Amino acid sequence: MVIGVFVWIVRPSFLNKVRNIKQAEARDYVSSINKGQQAYFAEKTVFSTSVKALEISIKTETENYNSSLLTTKKATFNYGISQQKDLKSYVGGVFVIPATKVYLNASKNKITTTYILCKADSAGTIKPPEPTNQNGKIACATGTRELTHGYH
Repeated sequence: MVIGVFVWIVRPSFLNKVRNIKQAEARDYVSSINKGQQAYFAEKTVFSTSVKALEISIKTETENYNSSLLTTKKATFNYGISQQKDLKSYVGGVFVIPATKVYLNASKNKITTTYILCKADSAGTIKPPEPTNQNGKIACATGTRELTHGYH
């Protein structure tokens, strides 16, 4: 009986740690894609349309997550979409913004990038909504929460 109570108490904690480790995979992958996109943009002044072109060492599909991206001229959205109903998905965004939003002495024609990493509020296998950029102010969409953000 004592063992049963012990397992009842310890098991949920153990399962939460396992879930957090699995979710860290997607968080780290999306963060790596964000950074890769910033570096790619700094060199080529466009975002990459493939994870492979970023030359980062990540798998785009694992047992737990699918990684992908969607690119426009002004932004790229990078996903870590859960393949397990009990794991949360992640979405990152990298946006082109005027450098004057970041650097005081930047010329008006210079541009830079800013990034954000968001985590879905709920577990599941649905792609989370993209973060937004309203006049240089980036934010996670409804249904997600911000983990990190910054500038290149």
